[in-house]
Amino acid sequence: MHERGIEPHIPVVDKSPRSDGTFSRSDFAYDHARDLYICPGGKELRPQQKDYRTERPLVDENGLIRYHASKLDCDACALKPQRCPNTPARKILRSSHEGVRDMARDIAATDAYVTSRRERKKVEMLFAHLKRILRLDRL
Repeated sequence: MHERGIEPHIPVVDKSPRSDGTFSRSDFAYDHARDLYICPGGKELRPQQKDYRTERPLVDENGLIRYHASKLDCDACALKPQRCPNTPARKILRSSHEGVRDMARDIAATDAYVTSRRERKKVEMLFAHLKRILRLDRL
């Protein structure tokens, strides 16, 4: 996306909000330069493991990177009941494509995004009409 200059004008479905009173992933700030999350209490969550050849975080078979807080940091924190009440330390999963999702979230807050969504809706309605009403199913 970045190399080719493509801007994703698509809605981002975010399933990270939590309803159990604990912090969700959006409450943790991501530091892109240092590749870590910072919790609301100021502690750092670092990638679980790094590839020794590239010094990049390891990505599992689902395309996720696991970030963990230190157990010592979590035990001493006053926010532990909100951050990780049932586990010794907080863990956050981050997609390897989360940078593109962040870009799409930033673009979604602009006026150009609203305009492009409106224009795209017109085109998509025309294709739907051709396929459904005029029976151009192979289109």
